[in-house]
Amino acid sequence: MGHFDAAINGKNSKLRDYFQLTKPSLNIMVVFSSVICYQMAPKIIETDWWMILLLFIGGFLVTGSANAMNMAVEKETDAVMKRTAKRPVASGRMSVKEAWAFAIIAGAIGVFILGYFFNWLTAGLAAFSLFLYAFIYTPLKKINAIAVLVGAFPGALPCLIGWAAGNDAIFGSGHGWKDYGGWVLFGIQFLWQFPHFWAIAWVAHKDYSTAGFKLLPAEKGPTKFTAMQSVAYAVLMLPVCILPYIIHLTEYKTITGAISFGLVILANIFLIGQCLRLYKEMNVKAARRVMFSSYIYLPVVLLALLASKV
Repeated sequence: MGHFDAAINGKNSKLRDYFQLTKPSLNIMVVFSSVICYQMAPKIIETDWWMILLLFIGGFLVTGSANAMNMAVEKETDAVMKRTAKRPVASGRMSVKEAWAFAIIAGAIGVFILGYFFNWLTAGLAAFSLFLYAFIYTPLKKINAIAVLVGAFPGALPCLIGWAAGNDAIFGSGHGWKDYGGWVLFGIQFLWQFPHFWAIAWVAHKDYSTAGFKLLPAEKGPTKFTAMQSVAYAVLMLPVCILPYIIHLTEYKTITGAISFGLVILANIFLIGQCLRLYKEMNVKAARRVMFSSYIYLPVVLLALLASKV
């Protein structure tokens, strides 16, 4: 009986490691934006929970694949950072080859699901995003802080992936200016990543420096320049967030639309305020506020936009 229990516990432990390999909390957030943008597409009139589930599974597998590749490549650097030392590959519980095998299988299945059940444009965008994240952004993190700019592209592509899945196109499909909605949503998530990620890099600066990562815009680490950059990108997000109302992807003339518009404006003002506070206070506590504010900001804005979809 003891051997049986040990075998069961061993299997459960292995499953937990595979799940951890996908970075589930980050993964779910990424797939969430893809699902919302799918629902925002003009061709989607009614909610089809089966298709949403398939998009979620496909997106989760592709993003999980990219994260697993990241852990395989960054085994040594993860091992020296307190926040990542217990990851499956870094801790030695899983070999690099096993992580790569999992990543390749998960990525292939995810891309197939997106291509077969939706369209091959969606699958192609997902595969391109995986490639950018795992093979361009990941190694660039040790070379230059421009890695954050490069990483913002695969970080925002889930919006276009969801849009392509719902609209079968990312450009003209007969809906006028609405056809550019996917790019507007991409723009929101693209800009959002800068204050979000710089706040994380500020909080974890010692860990990242130990690992040799160059992720802040100033070589000297957390500086006024970094804080001002965060403010600038937060301010840029405000007009981009208004664009869905201008192109009539969303509306503001009904009660729901007015509430939606108000929430979007308030969310932007709140995030700008937190970034300004970081510029004024220049400490980890203020950076952590920006980080948590950004976590709240994205779902609030995306759900508000979906609630007022035309």
